[in-house]
Amino acid sequence: MEIFNYLEKYDYEQLVFCQDQPSGLKAIIAIHDTTLGPALGGTRMWTYASEEAAIEDALRLARGMTYKNAAAGLNLGGGKTVIIGDPRKDKSEELFRAFGRYIQGLNGRYITAEDVGTTVADMDLIHEETDYVTGISPAFGSSGNPSPVTAYGVYRGMKAAAKEAFGSDSLEGKVVAVQGVGNVAYTLCRYLHEEGAQLIVTDINKEAVNRAVEEFGAAAADPNDIYGVECDIYAPCALGATINDQTIPLLKAKVIAGSANNQLKDSSHGDMIHEMGIVYAPDYVINAGGVINVADELYGYNHDRAMKKVEQIYNSIEKVIEISKRDGIPTYLAADRLAEERIEKVRNSRSQFLQNGHHILSRRRTR
Repeated sequence: MEIFNYLEKYDYEQLVFCQDQPSGLKAIIAIHDTTLGPALGGTRMWTYASEEAAIEDALRLARGMTYKNAAAGLNLGGGKTVIIGDPRKDKSEELFRAFGRYIQGLNGRYITAEDVGTTVADMDLIHEETDYVTGISPAFGSSGNPSPVTAYGVYRGMKAAAKEAFGSDSLEGKVVAVQGVGNVAYTLCRYLHEEGAQLIVTDINKEAVNRAVEEFGAAAADPNDIYGVECDIYAPCALGATINDQTIPLLKAKVIAGSANNQLKDSSHGDMIHEMGIVYAPDYVINAGGVINVADELYGYNHDRAMKKVEQIYNSIEKVIEISKRDGIPTYLAADRLAEERIEKVRNSRSQFLQNGHHILSRRRTR
């Protein structure tokens, strides 16, 4: 991998290699863009097949966070960390504290959070060495479980997409097929049920399905059949890549709006559903409630304020649809354009982010 060529091609700012022999820490911090503010993105711990695979994952995820944070209207750039190791057996206090010291050394250019393979307890250990971490225990000023907030954002975004498809954002009487009934999707189902939507649910976890059937009057569907059910809205809330060559011909929904990441298996599938007239709420825009919620911790967490910001996902989806119509492009591309236009406007008025005493982190909680 020619690292500098890759960084130049996708306009990355910084790639940091962190090594601490006593603790066994091997971490890679990728900072993609800090035009809007310090880079925010979680720390992933994973057993990568190679160091190159770890680097590629960090870079890919960091760039994704730039777009997600920008589209969400946050004054934050994009970054990501990967720690090479088995989260089941390689964790230790000394490892995460060593990593925290590396974050502290970046002086606010990068702020981390929980991700795949890491937990709130791990963030607490990082917090022993730096304030540049979110998603810590509530005792330290954390926002707590992000699932309900993420669900609320998906609900708001779904309503905006429904308005475009059906002429009204009311979900009363609409049939919503929900794929996966985990923590986020369960709360989403509750919002939908309370508005009077009819639910069809599926999950490999039968207990989760039965819970939704009992509490929300949902109809159960086999995991393989969910794509072809008669519905108004398809809500992918489990694995990614469920919008693909095999499933698209089966879809009867007029709207796709769910919490799953990477819903399109390939960009061509975004083109296909656009040509079919399906309104697609791009995943990283509609599921941004979690990052909006943890970002509020940087100001001293206030739940009501965070929820007001999450409500604006409705407006973000409206903007994506507006750009899609304006430029004659699918919504997945319009989401990128929304993020890129915002970054470019700010870039033209300020230089790269440099930490100073007047930025948001000087106003966050004190330890």
